[in-house]
Amino acid sequence: MDGGKEQRKIAGLVRTLLLILAATAAYEAREAFGGEAVAVRAPSKNAYATMMYMGTPRDYEFYVAIRVLLRSLAALDVQTDRLVIASLDVPLRWVRALEHEDGAKVLRVKNLNNPYEDQSNFDRRFKLTLNKLYAWSLVDYDRVVMLDADNLFLQKTDELFQCGQFCAVFINPCIFHTGLFVLQPSMEVFNDMKKELERGRENPDGADQGFICGYYPDLLDRPMFHPPPNGTKLDGTFRLPLGYQMDATYYYLRLRWSVPCGPNSVITFPGAPWLKPWYWWSWPVLPLGISWHEQRRQTIGYVAEIPAMLVQFATYLGIIVLTRLARPNFSKLCYRRSENHISLIQAGLKVIAVWSIVASYIVPFFIIPRTLHPLPAWSLYLFGSFALCSIAINAFLLPMLPVLVPWFGIFGSLLVMAFPWYSDGVVRALAVFGYAFCAAPFVWIAIVKVMASLQVSLEREAFFPRLGESSPPPGFNKLY
Repeated sequence: MDGGKEQRKIAGLVRTLLLILAATAAYEAREAFGGEAVAVRAPSKNAYATMMYMGTPRDYEFYVAIRVLLRSLAALDVQTDRLVIASLDVPLRWVRALEHEDGAKVLRVKNLNNPYEDQSNFDRRFKLTLNKLYAWSLVDYDRVVMLDADNLFLQKTDELFQCGQFCAVFINPCIFHTGLFVLQPSMEVFNDMKKELERGRENPDGADQGFICGYYPDLLDRPMFHPPPNGTKLDGTFRLPLGYQMDATYYYLRLRWSVPCGPNSVITFPGAPWLKPWYWWSWPVLPLGISWHEQRRQTIGYVAEIPAMLVQFATYLGIIVLTRLARPNFSKLCYRRSENHISLIQAGLKVIAVWSIVASYIVPFFIIPRTLHPLPAWSLYLFGSFALCSIAINAFLLPMLPVLVPWFGIFGSLLVMAFPWYSDGVVRALAVFGYAFCAAPFVWIAIVKVMASLQVSLEREAFFPRLGESSPPPGFNKLY
């Protein structure tokens, strides 16, 4: 009896001590955060993960894409960790931004050796994609959804954490896509994958896509994933419904989504790398680009690109004003000694004039920040090409309208492609083709008029005065 009383006293003392410790911790937390109680979230058992590595011409663009992906997941209020598997050479300022501004956890890893570099079909930009295998080493988590940076989330997909040991989507009828898949981390699987790399396991593309598809060759025969309503986790491998990884290419056929199997949750952009949605020129060529930029506008914004945009705008404005106010006096360019001499000069000036017009439409395209929003970017492009065209117009005394016919043609093509009421992608493609067919004669006529006007301008006495009419000092035949 006395022993029971003693045990109850000890248990009471322990409970009192725990209450005191809990109260102390709550008080310290309240003081540390300005006197308000702070709810500390328990460590998550699941994670959304993506990877980042260096060594491609588009490192910065993928960094921006990853930040938008992380912020869009946070905006969907996902109740899991967001993790970035980053190679050791990722700049520290990027790592700090991911951690402190985007709320992600960053795991620094050593690049896995790619044994497939010598394959004839190997694409160098995929050299470090095998770092994706580090996802299997995240054994602190029960399930991980591994993502590529070019995913556009339309709604929360936390039910994916109920899937089995490996689950992926077949956007190709026979090959699943590794832009999004679910896995159960396992050091045993991770170590086995590294051994397979050392053995040089067959890999058709030398990247993560070919290796993981070869590691799970029977996924096509697995059952379709349907999340259990009671929230339990499944065991085994499953195919994910197409709605979890909708290929943007399918959208362009009908200009709408109609995927009946599974929720229409995630869009992926597996096409040409120079048409990824974060590039400003991808819209309106590909209509879904504006959706990605809308997510960026709502998350990280465009603060990094605004200074370069303002500098370019001011430069183009200055060019327009200066070329208008300072029309060059070509009567001082050259004095004619012989017909052969003047013919050579005329030919050279024609080449310069033509290339200056061509450059007016090319140069602005390449100096606009690549990840700028399409609307200000296209506006800046049109303004810049107009400014540079004004140099040729005023320097060579060319008519403005023919020189600017390509400008109007580009503007019109943007309107045709951005028209929002096409019934499907085929009609849209025919409309673009029809516009190009109708515009081609106007461009040809403009070229003919520009060349004719250039010839007339170069033959004017204002450009090349006759030596007999105005005799310059002896030997005066140099440019000045």
